[in-house]
Amino acid sequence: MGAGHGHSHGVGRENGGVGPSRTTIRRMAIALGILVGFLILEATVGLLIGSLSLLADAGHMLTDVVGMSMGLVALLLARRGSTAAARTFGWHRAEVLTAMANAVLLLAVAAWVFYEAIERIGDTPELPGLAMILTAVAGLAANLVVMYLLRSDAKDSLAVRGAYLEVLADAVGSVGVLIAGALIIGFGWDYADIVVGVLISLWVVPRALKLAAASLRILTQASPAHLDVDAVRADLAALPGVAGVHDLHVWTLTTGMDVATVHLVSDHDSRWVLDSARTVLSGHGLDHATVQIETVVDGRRCEDDVTW
Repeated sequence: MGAGHGHSHGVGRENGGVGPSRTTIRRMAIALGILVGFLILEATVGLLIGSLSLLADAGHMLTDVVGMSMGLVALLLARRGSTAAARTFGWHRAEVLTAMANAVLLLAVAAWVFYEAIERIGDTPELPGLAMILTAVAGLAANLVVMYLLRSDAKDSLAVRGAYLEVLADAVGSVGVLIAGALIIGFGWDYADIVVGVLISLWVVPRALKLAAASLRILTQASPAHLDVDAVRADLAALPGVAGVHDLHVWTLTTGMDVATVHLVSDHDSRWVLDSARTVLSGHGLDHATVQIETVVDGRRCEDDVTW
């Protein structure tokens, strides 16, 4: 019986693959500071003039701040790693939990906006359109700067991707507030504030659900959506000297970190089979994999004794 293990890590990781890069963390910290500053401004103006669209955008901005704060902590924990026996995978999964929390916060804010919009039907306050426009312009500028800071890291981290999607939603929200302010100034249509607030939330909901689904897929240890597990199994079974493939497990630890384990039955040289299996798995993007080579003993195989 023989076993082997190999691994490598993608772009954006340092310290031998332990967590995100310092650049990613620094960009997240700068983005967080910008968002906190604008959140205070937008929430203050929204409360002073009673604008639902501004409060809706501020609510989404609050989820940005909370989500990005949790994401920053998750990235710091992931970078730190862990040597504790009870946490052999370190803190990498923390950023997935953060992304799920972000999705829940977004959905909660959307639900509040819907409720508030219904309450305001027939009792819409008069709003100063100019104050809305000026605040929205400041918000749009802040969102664009933050999006620029996060864009390059969003593909490598689910936590950063969640923050990026929230800021993108806020940028769209700022454009909506601009339109509402223009309609109020030009036509005196105060209902534009309610309509825009609801539209912002409707735009956010499907993206929040998509983020939640991606997080849930990882948390339930489903196989990566981009990977054909049957094809992996078939390619391993086709290797010369491999008489059987069983206990093939493929899951995602966190964004960009797919993991696999597999047992191969063989009566050939285990070193050659092991190297060939690693090559096959690497070809499917599974660089972090553990392969166990087995031989048949007294007519029995390991898979005969497996109960789950």
